[in-house]
Amino acid sequence: MSETTRPPVAVIGAGPVGLAAAAHLAGRGITPLVLEAGPAAGSAVREWGHVRLFSTWAELIDPAAAKLLAPTGWVRPEAGAYPTGAEWAERYLQPLADALGDRVRYGARVTGVARAGRDRVVDAGRDSRPFTVHLATGERVTARAVIDASGTWAGPGPLGADGYPAAGESAAADRIAYRVPDLDDPAVRARYAGKRTAVVGSGASAFTALAGLADLAREESGTHAVWVLRRGLGEDTFGGGEADQLPARGALGLRARAAVEAGHASAVHGFRTAAVERDGERLVLVADDGRRTGPVDEVIALTGLRPDLSFLSEVRLGLDERLSAPVALAPSIDPNVHSCGTVRPHGVTELSHPEEGLFLAGMKSYGRAPTFLAMTGHEQVRSIAAALAGDHEAARRVELTLPETGVCGGAGLSDEAGADSGGGCCAPAPRPRRPRPPPPGGGGPPPRRGPSLSPP
Repeated sequence: MSETTRPPVAVIGAGPVGLAAAAHLAGRGITPLVLEAGPAAGSAVREWGHVRLFSTWAELIDPAAAKLLAPTGWVRPEAGAYPTGAEWAERYLQPLADALGDRVRYGARVTGVARAGRDRVVDAGRDSRPFTVHLATGERVTARAVIDASGTWAGPGPLGADGYPAAGESAAADRIAYRVPDLDDPAVRARYAGKRTAVVGSGASAFTALAGLADLAREESGTHAVWVLRRGLGEDTFGGGEADQLPARGALGLRARAAVEAGHASAVHGFRTAAVERDGERLVLVADDGRRTGPVDEVIALTGLRPDLSFLSEVRLGLDERLSAPVALAPSIDPNVHSCGTVRPHGVTELSHPEEGLFLAGMKSYGRAPTFLAMTGHEQVRSIAAALAGDHEAARRVELTLPETGVCGGAGLSDEAGADSGGGCCAPAPRPRRPRPPPPGGGGPPPRRGPSLSPP
């Protein structure tokens, strides 16, 4: 059967990694079909469009995608600049989706993936059957393989330290946000100005919220953040600082430290939230050891993101019992042991499942681990596309060197697995509220890169 008559490879999600996967497949002569639940490319990215990434354009543009875009007249952004999520979507993701044309479908929410005519139990003839991808519209799409790059944005973690919503959390939903607030939006700004806000979490998103609230505190008296951490304070609490090979990521941690040192935020550590109680019009967080925060007006819960595995219930996944990441990948990304800089580049070998032809890629492949970077996803789908094309030598080859150090987890943080809601391609640095100098180290040596990060 020729490629023109074979079913397409279904790619779930038109985000950064899903579109990169489609570009790599197209470059290999394989027809992709990208199924995006939202109305535009990068729909999830657009939801945090106000946030500035800590990766530069050079680290956010996939080489195969750039090659596909080149004939369209696309203007490549300045390599060393740091885009916001909105800029990433408008200047790269949407043009890439447009270049892919009718190989991208919007409003196509996937509700199930299965082998045609086989549920998860049936062995007979399984490997010879194509995949059937079920859509919310009732349509069924036939696919030769499936790359699930749907991410984790839709699954924010709860406040409760045991992984479930804390007692009273649902009842207090009107005062709890699970995203980094856009403090340039007048309505959002009014919600936090002059208020006392608890920020729960210890990763890049929490740093971003703390830095933003500190900026607001300089302009609006009475604004204060209570930073609630499940772990204790240590030298690595604020990340890699000036030693970070992603300079803006290091600068983000330094801004969070400055917020605490300036008194705009106070830290409560070793605090594992068990309950949320009302105190008149305000809220109080209660730890499992009985400690209580002072009353706060608002809570921002940034306690990680979780993959949605519900529509994969009829395929055979091999997932680690802790992280919900592929079994072969999990030991390399375990946040109890690894930070961003110690995660090894990986590809199809680590991403394969018992269900041949099915892959989780991008943020979703990391499950609850917070150490993902966009360039890691580009390497993943390069390897997957090579394997699907039968180029197993290229699939096994490593074409990426990751920058070292960082804010994404660290050795011994067993209570903080998945605590960073902004890891990876969504990993943010705060957008300045007034003109500021470039991130520290911006004029120094660039992060180390392998061939996959070089211009095509």
